[in-house]
Amino acid sequence: MTAETLPVLTRKDFVSDQEVRWCPGCGDYSILAQTQKTMPDFGVPREKIVFISGIGCSGRLPYYMATYGFHTIHGRAPTIATGLKAARPDLMVWVITGDGDALSIGGNHVIHAMRRNVDIRLIMFNNQIYGLTKGQASPTSEIGKKTKSTPQGTVDRPIVPLSVALTAEATFVARSVDTDTAHMQETLLAAGHHRGSAFVEVLQNCVIFNDDTFAPFTAKDVREDRMLVLRHGEPLVFGKERDKGIRLDGLRPVVVELGKEWSVADLLVHDETAADPTLAYILSRLTYPDFPVPVGVLRRVQAPTHDALIEAQMAEALAKRGPGDLGKLLLAGETWTVS
Repeated sequence: MTAETLPVLTRKDFVSDQEVRWCPGCGDYSILAQTQKTMPDFGVPREKIVFISGIGCSGRLPYYMATYGFHTIHGRAPTIATGLKAARPDLMVWVITGDGDALSIGGNHVIHAMRRNVDIRLIMFNNQIYGLTKGQASPTSEIGKKTKSTPQGTVDRPIVPLSVALTAEATFVARSVDTDTAHMQETLLAAGHHRGSAFVEVLQNCVIFNDDTFAPFTAKDVREDRMLVLRHGEPLVFGKERDKGIRLDGLRPVVVELGKEWSVADLLVHDETAADPTLAYILSRLTYPDFPVPVGVLRRVQAPTHDALIEAQMAEALAKRGPGDLGKLLLAGETWTVS
Protein backbone atom coordinates (compact mmCIF):
# COMPACT_ATOMS: atom_id res chain seq x y z
CA MET A 1 0.00 0.00 0.00
CA THR A 2 1.46 3.36 -1.02
CA ALA A 3 1.24 6.60 0.94
CA GLU A 4 -1.30 7.84 -1.63
CA THR A 5 -3.69 4.95 -0.98
CA LEU A 6 -3.47 4.98 2.81
CA PRO A 7 -6.81 5.82 4.44
CA VAL A 8 -6.93 9.17 6.23
CA LEU A 9 -6.86 8.44 9.96
CA THR A 10 -8.15 10.56 12.83
CA ARG A 11 -7.76 10.44 16.58
CA LYS A 12 -10.87 8.24 16.82
CA ASP A 13 -9.12 5.55 14.79
CA PHE A 14 -6.50 5.23 17.55
CA VAL A 15 -8.99 4.99 20.44
CA SER A 16 -9.54 1.39 21.52
CA ASP A 17 -12.77 -0.07 22.87
CA GLN A 18 -11.28 -0.49 26.36
CA GLU A 19 -12.54 1.57 29.29
CA VAL A 20 -9.82 3.98 30.42
CA ARG A 21 -9.18 3.31 34.09
CA TRP A 22 -6.94 5.75 35.90
CA CYS A 23 -7.74 7.82 38.96
CA PRO A 24 -9.93 10.84 38.14
CA GLY A 25 -7.66 13.82 37.50
CA CYS A 26 -4.57 11.73 36.73
CA GLY A 27 -2.12 13.28 34.28
CA ASP A 28 -2.07 10.01 32.33
CA TYR A 29 -5.38 10.98 30.69
CA SER A 30 -3.73 14.01 29.12
CA ILE A 31 -0.73 12.02 27.87
CA LEU A 32 -3.03 9.41 26.34
CA ALA A 33 -5.15 12.07 24.63
CA GLN A 34 -2.16 13.86 23.13
CA THR A 35 -0.68 10.55 21.99
CA GLN A 36 -3.90 9.62 20.21
CA LYS A 37 -4.11 13.08 18.63
CA THR A 38 -0.58 12.95 17.20
CA MET A 39 -0.75 9.44 15.73
CA PRO A 40 -2.57 10.38 12.49
CA ASP A 41 0.10 12.97 11.65
CA PHE A 42 2.76 10.29 11.10
CA GLY A 43 0.96 8.71 8.17
CA VAL A 44 1.71 5.23 9.49
CA PRO A 45 -1.01 2.55 9.31
CA ARG A 46 -2.18 1.25 12.67
CA GLU A 47 -0.96 -2.27 11.97
CA LYS A 48 2.59 -0.87 11.66
CA ILE A 49 2.52 0.79 15.10
CA VAL A 50 3.32 -0.98 18.38
CA PHE A 51 3.08 0.31 21.94
CA ILE A 52 5.11 -1.57 24.56
CA SER A 53 4.84 -0.92 28.28
CA GLY A 54 6.19 -2.22 31.55
CA ILE A 55 4.52 -2.25 34.96
CA GLY A 56 2.87 0.71 36.66
CA CYS A 57 -0.02 3.04 36.00
CA SER A 58 1.54 4.02 32.67
CA GLY A 59 1.61 0.34 31.68
CA ARG A 60 -2.08 0.42 30.84
CA LEU A 61 -1.70 2.80 27.92
CA PRO A 62 -1.26 0.11 25.20
CA TYR A 63 -4.76 -1.18 26.06
CA TYR A 64 -6.21 2.20 25.13
CA MET A 65 -4.49 2.49 21.75
CA ALA A 66 -6.12 0.83 18.73
CA THR A 67 -2.74 -0.48 17.54
CA TYR A 68 -0.68 -3.54 18.33
CA GLY A 69 0.88 -3.62 21.78
CA PHE A 70 2.60 -5.52 24.55
CA HIS A 71 2.09 -5.14 28.29
CA THR A 72 5.38 -6.64 29.45
CA ILE A 73 7.11 -7.11 32.81
CA HIS A 74 8.68 -4.64 35.20
CA GLY A 75 11.43 -2.59 33.59
CA ARG A 76 11.83 -4.79 30.51
CA ALA A 77 9.81 -2.86 27.93
CA PRO A 78 12.97 -1.39 26.27
CA THR A 79 14.37 -4.92 25.91
CA ILE A 80 11.23 -6.23 24.21
CA ALA A 81 11.23 -3.14 22.01
CA THR A 82 14.88 -3.69 21.03
CA GLY A 83 14.17 -7.26 19.95
CA LEU A 84 11.04 -6.29 18.06
CA LYS A 85 12.75 -3.44 16.23
CA ALA A 86 15.68 -5.70 15.28
CA ALA A 87 13.31 -8.31 13.87
CA ARG A 88 10.83 -5.88 12.31
CA PRO A 89 12.61 -2.61 11.49
CA ASP A 90 9.59 -1.52 9.44
CA LEU A 91 7.49 -1.02 12.58
CA MET A 92 7.03 2.24 14.49
CA VAL A 93 7.74 1.29 18.11
CA TRP A 94 6.78 3.29 21.19
CA VAL A 95 7.79 2.41 24.76
CA ILE A 96 5.56 3.65 27.57
CA THR A 97 7.07 3.62 31.05
CA GLY A 98 7.12 5.39 34.41
CA ASP A 99 9.90 6.75 36.61
CA GLY A 100 9.89 3.67 38.82
CA ASP A 101 9.58 1.19 35.97
CA ALA A 102 12.23 2.88 33.81
CA LEU A 103 14.80 4.02 36.33
CA SER A 104 14.73 1.40 39.08
CA ILE A 105 14.56 -2.18 37.86
CA GLY A 106 14.56 -0.97 34.25
CA GLY A 107 17.47 1.46 34.49
CA ASN A 108 19.97 -0.85 32.84
CA HIS A 109 17.61 -1.62 29.95
CA VAL A 110 16.86 2.06 29.31
CA ILE A 111 20.55 2.94 29.22
CA HIS A 112 21.43 0.23 26.71
CA ALA A 113 18.46 0.95 24.44
CA MET A 114 19.54 4.59 24.34
CA ARG A 115 23.27 3.94 23.79
CA ARG A 116 22.52 1.49 20.98
CA ASN A 117 20.38 4.11 19.27
CA VAL A 118 17.49 1.70 18.96
CA ASP A 119 14.83 3.33 16.79
CA ILE A 120 12.18 3.60 19.51
CA ARG A 121 10.32 6.44 21.17
CA LEU A 122 10.45 6.02 24.94
CA ILE A 123 7.90 8.16 26.79
CA MET A 124 8.58 8.24 30.53
CA PHE A 125 5.77 9.41 32.81
CA ASN A 126 7.50 11.05 35.78
CA ASN A 127 5.33 11.68 38.85
CA GLN A 128 8.22 11.17 41.31
CA ILE A 129 6.34 8.41 43.14
CA TYR A 130 5.29 4.77 42.82
CA GLY A 131 1.58 5.13 42.06
CA LEU A 132 0.31 1.64 41.27
CA THR A 133 1.96 0.14 44.37
CA LYS A 134 0.41 2.88 46.50
CA GLY A 135 2.82 5.68 47.17
CA GLN A 136 6.39 4.53 47.82
CA ALA A 137 9.41 6.71 47.03
CA SER A 138 10.69 6.30 43.47
CA PRO A 139 14.14 6.90 41.96
CA THR A 140 13.09 10.47 41.12
CA SER A 141 11.59 11.39 44.52
CA GLU A 142 13.30 14.38 46.07
CA ILE A 143 15.53 14.06 49.14
CA GLY A 144 13.42 14.21 52.31
CA LYS A 145 10.26 12.98 50.59
CA LYS A 146 8.03 11.26 53.17
CA THR A 147 6.23 8.26 51.73
CA LYS A 148 4.96 4.90 52.89
CA SER A 149 8.39 3.40 52.26
CA THR A 150 10.28 6.41 53.66
CA PRO A 151 8.21 7.65 56.62
CA GLN A 152 11.09 9.79 57.89
CA GLY A 153 11.97 11.08 54.44
CA THR A 154 14.10 9.48 51.74
CA VAL A 155 17.86 9.94 52.04
CA ASP A 156 18.50 8.90 48.42
CA ARG A 157 19.55 11.51 45.89
CA PRO A 158 17.09 11.51 42.97
CA ILE A 159 17.98 10.48 39.45
CA VAL A 160 17.66 13.22 36.82
CA PRO A 161 16.07 11.33 33.89
CA LEU A 162 17.21 13.73 31.16
CA SER A 163 20.78 13.58 32.42
CA VAL A 164 20.72 9.77 32.30
CA ALA A 165 19.41 9.78 28.72
CA LEU A 166 22.04 12.29 27.61
CA THR A 167 24.84 10.40 29.32
CA ALA A 168 23.68 7.26 27.52
CA GLU A 169 23.98 9.20 24.22
CA ALA A 170 20.29 9.11 23.28
CA THR A 171 19.99 10.93 19.97
CA PHE A 172 16.73 12.68 20.91
CA VAL A 173 16.04 13.95 24.43
CA ALA A 174 13.10 16.14 25.43
CA ARG A 175 10.77 17.08 28.27
CA SER A 176 7.16 18.21 28.41
CA VAL A 177 4.38 18.66 30.97
CA ASP A 178 1.01 16.93 31.18
CA THR A 179 -0.86 20.23 31.69
CA ASP A 180 0.56 21.92 28.57
CA THR A 181 -1.25 19.93 25.91
CA ALA A 182 -0.07 21.95 22.91
CA HIS A 183 3.57 21.63 23.96
CA MET A 184 3.17 17.92 24.62
CA GLN A 185 1.72 17.34 21.16
CA GLU A 186 4.61 19.27 19.63
CA THR A 187 7.12 17.21 21.61
CA LEU A 188 5.51 13.86 20.78
CA LEU A 189 5.41 14.79 17.10
CA ALA A 190 9.12 15.65 17.16
CA ALA A 191 9.93 12.37 18.90
CA GLY A 192 7.79 10.39 16.47
CA HIS A 193 9.52 11.83 13.43
CA HIS A 194 12.99 11.22 14.87
CA ARG A 195 14.96 8.22 13.59
CA GLY A 196 16.86 6.71 16.51
CA SER A 197 16.58 6.51 20.29
CA ALA A 198 14.11 9.13 21.50
CA PHE A 199 13.68 9.76 25.23
CA VAL A 200 10.81 12.00 26.35
CA GLU A 201 10.16 12.79 29.99
CA VAL A 202 6.63 14.00 30.74
CA LEU A 203 6.15 15.63 34.14
CA GLN A 204 2.90 13.97 35.18
CA ASN A 205 0.74 14.66 38.19
CA CYS A 206 -0.34 11.85 40.55
CA VAL A 207 -3.42 13.24 42.26
CA ILE A 208 -3.51 10.53 44.93
CA PHE A 209 0.04 10.07 46.17
CA ASN A 210 1.99 13.13 44.98
CA ASP A 211 -0.51 15.81 44.06
CA ASP A 212 0.76 19.16 42.75
CA THR A 213 4.42 18.20 43.13
CA PHE A 214 5.23 20.18 39.96
CA ALA A 215 2.69 22.97 40.54
CA PRO A 216 5.26 25.45 41.98
CA PHE A 217 6.65 25.87 38.46
CA THR A 218 3.99 24.42 36.11
CA ALA A 219 0.89 26.26 37.36
CA LYS A 220 -0.43 28.68 34.74
CA ASP A 221 0.04 31.78 36.90
CA VAL A 222 3.76 31.12 37.51
CA ARG A 223 5.09 28.95 34.69
CA GLU A 224 6.24 31.81 32.45
CA ASP A 225 8.60 32.95 35.21
CA ARG A 226 9.64 29.49 36.35
CA MET A 227 9.92 27.46 33.16
CA LEU A 228 12.30 27.79 30.23
CA VAL A 229 10.87 26.84 26.82
CA LEU A 230 13.72 25.66 24.60
CA ARG A 231 13.73 26.65 20.93
CA HIS A 232 16.54 25.65 18.59
CA GLY A 233 18.69 28.60 17.55
CA GLU A 234 17.11 30.98 20.06
CA PRO A 235 18.67 32.56 23.17
CA LEU A 236 17.54 31.24 26.55
CA VAL A 237 15.05 33.95 27.52
CA PHE A 238 12.21 33.46 29.98
CA GLY A 239 9.85 35.38 32.26
CA LYS A 240 6.38 36.85 31.82
CA GLU A 241 8.02 40.07 30.64
CA ARG A 242 10.78 38.20 28.74
CA ASP A 243 13.26 40.03 30.93
CA LYS A 244 15.36 37.15 32.25
CA GLY A 245 17.84 34.80 30.65
CA ILE A 246 20.51 32.14 31.11
CA ARG A 247 24.16 32.83 30.37
CA LEU A 248 27.24 30.70 30.96
CA ASP A 249 30.04 31.66 33.30
CA GLY A 250 32.53 29.11 32.00
CA LEU A 251 30.43 25.96 32.28
CA ARG A 252 28.30 27.34 35.11
CA PRO A 253 24.80 28.54 34.16
CA VAL A 254 23.72 31.86 35.65
CA VAL A 255 20.33 33.59 35.68
CA VAL A 256 20.60 37.25 34.66
CA GLU A 257 18.21 40.19 34.41
CA LEU A 258 18.10 41.71 30.95
CA GLY A 259 18.72 45.43 30.98
CA LYS A 260 21.70 47.67 31.57
CA GLU A 261 24.32 45.05 32.40
CA TRP A 262 23.16 42.10 30.30
CA SER A 263 21.50 41.86 26.91
CA VAL A 264 20.10 39.03 24.79
CA ALA A 265 23.46 38.90 23.01
CA ASP A 266 25.09 37.72 26.25
CA LEU A 267 22.80 34.71 26.63
CA LEU A 268 23.39 31.08 25.75
CA VAL A 269 21.83 30.18 22.41
CA HIS A 270 20.17 26.78 22.36
CA ASP A 271 21.62 24.29 19.86
CA GLU A 272 19.76 20.99 19.99
CA THR A 273 21.83 19.62 17.09
CA ALA A 274 25.24 19.92 18.78
CA ALA A 275 27.15 16.64 18.44
CA ASP A 276 28.65 17.09 21.92
CA PRO A 277 25.86 16.74 24.53
CA THR A 278 27.67 18.84 27.16
CA LEU A 279 25.47 21.94 26.86
CA ALA A 280 22.33 19.81 26.76
CA TYR A 281 23.54 18.08 29.91
CA ILE A 282 24.01 21.45 31.62
CA LEU A 283 20.42 22.35 30.74
CA SER A 284 19.17 19.02 32.10
CA ARG A 285 20.58 19.96 35.51
CA LEU A 286 18.58 23.19 35.82
CA THR A 287 16.07 22.74 38.63
CA TYR A 288 13.57 24.94 40.44
CA PRO A 289 13.86 27.13 42.54
CA ASP A 290 17.42 28.10 41.57
CA PHE A 291 16.68 28.00 37.85
CA PRO A 292 13.69 27.86 35.51
CA VAL A 293 12.83 24.28 34.56
CA PRO A 294 13.63 23.60 30.87
CA VAL A 295 11.04 22.01 28.60
CA GLY A 296 11.33 21.17 24.94
CA VAL A 297 13.96 19.36 22.90
CA LEU A 298 17.39 19.33 24.54
CA ARG A 299 19.11 17.19 21.92
CA ARG A 300 18.28 16.04 18.40
CA VAL A 301 21.12 14.51 16.36
CA GLN A 302 21.39 11.86 13.67
CA ALA A 303 23.39 8.63 13.99
CA PRO A 304 23.17 5.11 12.52
CA THR A 305 20.35 3.18 14.17
CA HIS A 306 20.72 -0.20 15.81
CA ASP A 307 18.47 -1.99 13.32
CA ALA A 308 20.20 -0.37 10.33
CA LEU A 309 23.60 -1.51 11.60
CA ILE A 310 22.30 -5.06 12.09
CA GLU A 311 20.82 -5.07 8.57
CA ALA A 312 24.15 -3.88 7.16
CA GLN A 313 26.03 -6.65 8.96
CA MET A 314 23.65 -9.29 7.63
CA ALA A 315 23.91 -7.93 4.09
CA GLU A 316 27.72 -7.98 4.31
CA ALA A 317 27.76 -11.55 5.63
CA LEU A 318 25.36 -12.68 2.91
CA ALA A 319 27.49 -11.05 0.22
CA LYS A 320 30.66 -12.75 1.49
CA ARG A 321 29.33 -16.20 2.39
CA GLY A 322 26.10 -16.61 0.48
CA PRO A 323 22.80 -17.88 1.86
CA GLY A 324 23.08 -19.87 5.08
CA ASP A 325 22.00 -23.46 5.66
CA LEU A 326 20.43 -23.99 9.08
CA GLY A 327 20.77 -27.78 8.87
CA LYS A 328 24.50 -27.58 8.21
CA LEU A 329 24.89 -25.03 10.97
CA LEU A 330 23.19 -27.26 13.53
CA LEU A 331 25.40 -30.20 12.58
CA ALA A 332 28.63 -28.21 12.37
CA GLY A 333 31.37 -28.36 14.98
CA GLU A 334 31.46 -30.97 17.73
CA THR A 335 28.50 -33.34 17.55
CA TRP A 336 27.88 -36.74 19.06
CA THR A 337 25.17 -39.35 19.23
CA VAL A 338 23.68 -40.50 22.52
CA SER A 339 22.55 -44.11 22.21
